[in-house]
Amino acid sequence: MVKPLDGKVALVAGASRGAGRGIAVELGAAGATVYVTGRSTRQRRSEYDRPETLEDTADLVTEAGGQGIAVPTDHLEPAQVKALVDRIDKEQGRLDVLVNDIWGAEKLFAWDAPVWEHDLDNGLRLLRLAVDTHAITSHYALPLLLRHPGGLVVEMTDGTADYNRDTYRVSFFYDLAKAAVLRMAFALGHELGPRGATAVAVTPGWMRSEIMLDVFGVTEDNWRDALDTVPHFAISETPRYVGRAVAALAADPDVARHNGTSLSSGGLAQVYGFTDLDGSRPDAWRYLVEIQDAGKPADTTGYR
Repeated sequence: MVKPLDGKVALVAGASRGAGRGIAVELGAAGATVYVTGRSTRQRRSEYDRPETLEDTADLVTEAGGQGIAVPTDHLEPAQVKALVDRIDKEQGRLDVLVNDIWGAEKLFAWDAPVWEHDLDNGLRLLRLAVDTHAITSHYALPLLLRHPGGLVVEMTDGTADYNRDTYRVSFFYDLAKAAVLRMAFALGHELGPRGATAVAVTPGWMRSEIMLDVFGVTEDNWRDALDTVPHFAISETPRYVGRAVAALAADPDVARHNGTSLSSGGLAQVYGFTDLDGSRPDAWRYLVEIQDAGKPADTTGYR
């Protein structure tokens, strides 16, 4: 079988779990060599204290048909990021896809807490993890990505430019972080486009990450049990769905038409024709606007 990303090299920064892992695996399934980074390893857990590790992600990439390479990296440390990019350059001589999925702040924001009541240290730490890490990684990785024409940068966020513009997101710090990443893709589009590369922002929908499943007390096998208490969770999707979105972008020879825009897994499924693992095409952001935010009863008819 011909794989569209054979010979391509990707860096998924923030790939221990969630969207990063889903993206890394799908890039591997398309034939790419994928460097996966983060702070959770088999030897040492990050402050998340979660069981998922970089090595596990790398193994899944290889099992999917690519080559997974785990490189523990703290993306707040410029020297570590520089060493990572130097290693990719030495081993591969190129970088075709950069996915900035670093986040690490689920435990740092308080829902609906105004800025004056929110823990300040946690809020500032959230901004550093969500914004500084992306900027540091782009600073060091983009010269390598620009060495060959056609490179792709994907800024992972939560929400589209339209949705985030009109909707308050969780808290001052969370809202600011997610809006900043959207703006990064816009700015990078202006800087990369004239130099032969493309930058986009991509958001999953309501994603059944490992952490989300734990919050609802379910697994991927029985996730629908959560609908008894959270009916709108019916629109949710696996991390592999947004992974397929990114893989489709990376394989598109005309990807530059998306430069500087914000895209969603559900929207890209309509463009490229891929599905989630169960064969459905959930369109979560349209659902959230038209059903959940409109106060209508949960009904995914026409949305997946």
